[in-house]
Amino acid sequence: MADETERHLRERLSRLRSLPLLRGSRLSGEMERLQKQLERIQKEREEPSGDEIWRDVELARHSQRLYTLDYIERLFEDWIELHGDRARAEDPALVTGLGRFNGRTVAIIGQQKGRDINERTKRNFGMPHPEGYRKGMRIMEIAQRHDFPLVTFLDSPGAYPGVAAEQHGQGGAIARSQALMARLTVPSIACVIGEGNSGGAIAIGLVDRVLMQEHAIYSVITPEGCAAILWRDAGEARKAAAAFKPDAVHCLELGVIDEIVKEPTGGAHLNPDEAARFLGEALGKSLEELTAIPGEELRQQRRDRYRRIGIYSARAPEPALQPGS
Repeated sequence: MADETERHLRERLSRLRSLPLLRGSRLSGEMERLQKQLERIQKEREEPSGDEIWRDVELARHSQRLYTLDYIERLFEDWIELHGDRARAEDPALVTGLGRFNGRTVAIIGQQKGRDINERTKRNFGMPHPEGYRKGMRIMEIAQRHDFPLVTFLDSPGAYPGVAAEQHGQGGAIARSQALMARLTVPSIACVIGEGNSGGAIAIGLVDRVLMQEHAIYSVITPEGCAAILWRDAGEARKAAAAFKPDAVHCLELGVIDEIVKEPTGGAHLNPDEAARFLGEALGKSLEELTAIPGEELRQQRRDRYRRIGIYSARAPEPALQPGS
């Protein structure tokens, strides 16, 4: 149907252009209208459809998709995991530590889901508590003190919304984590490797460079959460995903990520080593570029970047006409 419509529009536009003279603005306006319709059809064809977006949602949540520790095993040497927030508890949902990447020590923070029901329960399905974010901030401070680049892996349905988490200061922990990341003078890179949802992701995502895998998703809310708010039915998640477009193509278009990292055909889970190689190449390139920039300049660029995101302008209302004007 779209092809037939496009052909019809092109034929009409061609006939109008073949006229010897343009007779007034009415004919010019008709040509402009037809051209805009053609451009809209072409854009819709190039953009991912709702089904393609939902496929990315499903691939981002695939049970065999690589998690943070899978990438650490394949990309980093001399990995040493660090535990605890030095205040209250250890949170297994957030993995932190130090490792070597291309011969250089880096600090690593990443959300970790589980493979089976026991590990998923232990790691709270990748949903950190405030203790996890405080642990992450401890690693950020180590990175700042020793001039280690910071690499984060985003893969969470969101920060844990339970009563205990709220009692322990979940919102404040997320805010303080972002504030600390905004002050860092070391290079920082975030890799969206699965679900990058809500404040749970952005708490460790305020960085200089955001890399996003081809079939990952990145958004302020899960499709189910959005559907529950808009239609009071989490079953409308597919419709919600098609509306707010959390896939990599649209995130790049919005400017919230910097690069889409290729995945093996069919998804990262079908060829883990190749998926890790693709991500490692993109990570190495970004790290090399960022380490060439002075720390104070990095910090200023990072702050400017996030101040620009979400800026909008509205035209001032027309002044009311006075009687007799």
